[in-house]
Amino acid sequence: MERKMVVTQSDCPARLVPAGTRITIPKDTFVTITQALGGNYTVSVNGNLARIDGTDAAAIGYQAQELDFEPAADGLIQEEQVWQALKTIFDPEIPVNLVDLGLIYKVAIDQSKKAVVIDMTLTAPGCGMGPVLISDVKYRVAKVPFVDSVEVDLVFDPPWSREMMSEEAQLETGLFF
Repeated sequence: MERKMVVTQSDCPARLVPAGTRITIPKDTFVTITQALGGNYTVSVNGNLARIDGTDAAAIGYQAQELDFEPAADGLIQEEQVWQALKTIFDPEIPVNLVDLGLIYKVAIDQSKKAVVIDMTLTAPGCGMGPVLISDVKYRVAKVPFVDSVEVDLVFDPPWSREMMSEEAQLETGLFF
C-alpha cells in the first residue's frame, strides 16, 4: 500500500510503535497510513508511529475486520477460538500470522479465573516490535467470549527458527528449501 493520508472518522484506539502504549487518536485528526498488513494499519500521527487494529479500521474509513465468535453454551473459554484469534495477528514486517510463523508456543486457559496465558516468542530477541505484538495478542484474544484477562509471557527458549514455521508460511516467505 502506498502512503495515504486520511482523516479519522471517530476517536480511534491505537498503540504507539514500538512501545505498545495505548493512545486514542481524536476524531478529525489527519493521519498518514504507512503500512497495511494482516488487517492492521501503521499510521503516522503527530510525528509518532501508531498501530491501529483492523477491528478499529472504520475509524479511518476502512472496512473493520470482524472477530465474531459464537459464545459456548457452557460459558467456558474455547481454546479453538483463542487459536483462531491468534491466527488473525500478523507480524508487522512479514505478511504471515503469528501461529504459522511458529511464534506461539503455548496457550493455557484457567476457566475459573476466565484467564488465558500465552507463551510466545519473537523472530529475534531484540525485535523492537515485541511490545506491539504482545499488545495485539492481548487485544485480539480478549475478544474471545468469556475471556476476562490475557497474560502474555515472552520466552526465548527454545529460540525461534524458521523450522518452526508452517510449510505454508515457509512457502509464502520463500524460506522453504
